[in-house]
Amino acid sequence: MDWSLRACGRHGHVTYAPDDPALCGRLRADTAMGEAWRCLRCGDFVVGEVHGSGPAGAAPIVLRGRALRDATILRLIAMFRWVKGVLVLGAAYGVWRFRADHDAVNRAFKESLPLLQPLADRLGWNLDQSGVVHTVRTVLAATTTTLTWIMLALIALGTLWMIEGLGLWLLKRWGEYFSVIATSSFIPVEVHELVGKVTPTRLIILLINIAVVLYIALSKRLFGLRGGRAAHEEERREASILEVEAAAVRRTAAGGASDGDGRTAGPPGAYGRAGTSPSPAGQPPATPGQAPGTPPGQPSPSRQPPGTPRGQPPNAGDEPSGPLGGRRRGLPQ
Repeated sequence: MDWSLRACGRHGHVTYAPDDPALCGRLRADTAMGEAWRCLRCGDFVVGEVHGSGPAGAAPIVLRGRALRDATILRLIAMFRWVKGVLVLGAAYGVWRFRADHDAVNRAFKESLPLLQPLADRLGWNLDQSGVVHTVRTVLAATTTTLTWIMLALIALGTLWMIEGLGLWLLKRWGEYFSVIATSSFIPVEVHELVGKVTPTRLIILLINIAVVLYIALSKRLFGLRGGRAAHEEERREASILEVEAAAVRRTAAGGASDGDGRTAGPPGAYGRAGTSPSPAGQPPATPGQAPGTPPGQPSPSRQPPGTPRGQPPNAGDEPSGPLGGRRRGLPQ
């Protein structure tokens, strides 16, 4: 799945015109239907007016590719945390209402339980050994102070999950750390409960929490993992179209500055090819076997062996070998 195209299909393209003419030229194109601007999310050119303009540093931060996928997963986790937080806060409200009417609820339970006995006998349900009835009796036997502490604990837990969900939804770095630390703190409790009694629900919840902790810590490079924050920011810059194009403009400018020594900039390999020597400014490159600085068409001066007078061809006093021997110079003109 192309997460960038999916996001552009849902929310529209994002275009931006930086003030730098060179950078702006790399993001703009002329078409038969008018000017087109490159989307900072999906990378396609979109015909129409640009959505924003200004300095390159003021461009909107657009998530794309893997970063966009990670953001979607984190926001799903945030929604799950918000649902749990709302349920826990609702339970805290129920405890508060129950604490205020503790005596009335206790009397109602004691009066209603005998009425359920005939139905329980017909269903074969032993109310005295029922876990549900035992839990209700334990709660009703709690004092007002105990109920107050339970209510405060539920409020703290619900608030913690709401804050965690907010940080993950906003994609804040502190929210990612908060989520990993908060979720990790409950893993020992879940392991203790699993050791006491193994149930599929407890096992699934434990595995989900471990997977969430590992995913956030590794994908966001928390606690120095996989290079830490610096590597995380570098990965985001490499995925940004604006950063990539700005780097290309800087490389082009650096290449133009390096060619300002009088030589004509040419394609790579124009100098230093096999059998070719660089020529001075204003002269064509030397051909193979030709000395640098020698005009084209003029043979290069031969290398003189040691002891040979200047201007005398090598081996001038020797007779050439071959069937004609030295008679070649005596041929008629």
